[in-house]
Amino acid sequence: MDVDVRAINEKIERESAFVDILTTEINKVIIGQKEMVERLLIGLLGNGHILLEGVPGLAKTLAINTLSKAVQASFSRVQFTPDLLPADVVGTMIYNVKENDFSIKKGPIFANFVLADEINRAPAKVQSALLEAMQERQITIGDTTFKLDEPFLVMATQNPVEQEGTYPLPEAQMDRFMLKVVIDYPKLADEQLIMRQNLNGGFGTVNPTVSVAEIIKAREVVNEVYMDEKIEKYILDIIFATRYPEKYNLESLKPLISFGASPRGSINLAKAAKCYAFIKRRGYVIPEDVRAIVYDVLRHRIGVTYEAEAENISSMDIISQIVNEIEVP
Repeated sequence: MDVDVRAINEKIERESAFVDILTTEINKVIIGQKEMVERLLIGLLGNGHILLEGVPGLAKTLAINTLSKAVQASFSRVQFTPDLLPADVVGTMIYNVKENDFSIKKGPIFANFVLADEINRAPAKVQSALLEAMQERQITIGDTTFKLDEPFLVMATQNPVEQEGTYPLPEAQMDRFMLKVVIDYPKLADEQLIMRQNLNGGFGTVNPTVSVAEIIKAREVVNEVYMDEKIEKYILDIIFATRYPEKYNLESLKPLISFGASPRGSINLAKAAKCYAFIKRRGYVIPEDVRAIVYDVLRHRIGVTYEAEAENISSMDIISQIVNEIEVP
């Protein structure tokens, strides 16, 4: 097996060279927020969508816009509001008087990178239209079905502060997101730099450095990242501990969890760990890769009971306990 892993490692080393170039381009504009940029790349390479949560003004919109400039791809932004209709997102049939026929007008979802800003502001109808596109990667307008372009990455943002006039995403819809990333304020030194750059007339120009074809090729290479059976078992132990904590010496968690992670959780955790190894330019997955990404993959897949809420215990605390208890291979 030794030789095999070495060969894969060399291949990944070669193929992942663009990651550093892409990150450098993005960092011209996005200061600090290293984790957010990494998670965006994981979503891009793992063909998954990302839910970003953070207070306004933390460069969530700027990050995905910058990513689309660095990758030669199309970008669209939809500001979700309570009066938005599904047709405003996916498109609609328009009657053409001259032709005496209906023509199709495509909506903003027809782009490589779609930013769904404040997804929890729109009613369920619009959310489900977007989520269908995310899951099926196709759109039906009238009786015509369109395949969406690859890569297709939806980055949805939500503001955790406001509850007024919002429609929280149901659990089943949250599960569609590969990662849920919670963004915090920048560090003092970073914010000083942000302030300076803004006052001095803006940031560097982002140049397109990676083509869509390269991203699609990189996705295939990510699948070749070697994952040992011990790592697979480690991932499954973490997932199963969210469902049956009592089997893993975690009886205290039983009353705190209303439901555990679904099989999508284990698929996405394995996929994200491979992407993380790829970004770190390694041809094999180590337990640290799983631990680095486990919070983002599982924080929105574990239901906490009223009892947990009363004790102020979040899904993050539950994941921490599980990760600390389960034996690392």
